[in-house]
Amino acid sequence: QVFSQHCPFLMGPIECLADVVTPETDIQVTLSIFELASAAGIPCEVDPALVTALAGSRTEGSSPEEDYKVSCLLLVFVAVSLPQLAADPASLYNPELDGYNNNLHCLAKAIVQVSAALFTVHNKNIETHLKEFLLVS
Repeated sequence: QVFSQHCPFLMGPIECLADVVTPETDIQVTLSIFELASAAGIPCEVDPALVTALAGSRTEGSSPEEDYKVSCLLLVFVAVSLPQLAADPASLYNPELDGYNNNLHCLAKAIVQVSAALFTVHNKNIETHLKEFLLVS
C-alpha cells in the first residue's frame, strides 16, 4: 500500500499487467508477470517461487507423465485425508488463537497454492483439477 501511494506511476503498470493475464496466456509470460507482481507485493493466482521450486525438484529418470500422476495422487491423498483431519480433536476452533490448534485454517490456501503450482509445472488446467478435487472430497 505504501509503495502504491508513493510510486503509483510504477505500481499502476504492474497491476495492469497482472490484471491482463488470462488462462490462455503463455505459461512463461504468465510466470514472468507473476514474478514481477510478487516482487512488488501484489498477490498472484500462482506463486512463481513455488513453481520454480517444484519444477527444480523433479525426480531424475521419471517421465513427465509419472510426475503428473504423482501430482494427481497427492490431491487424492489430501482429499481422502480431510475427514480424518476434521475429526481430529485438535481441529476445534480456539478463540484465543483466532484459529485452530493444528493450523487447519491454513489448509484451504495451501491446497489451492500447491495445486496451482503443481499443475502450472505440468502445464495443465488448474481449475479442472480443483473441481475434480472437490468431487473426490
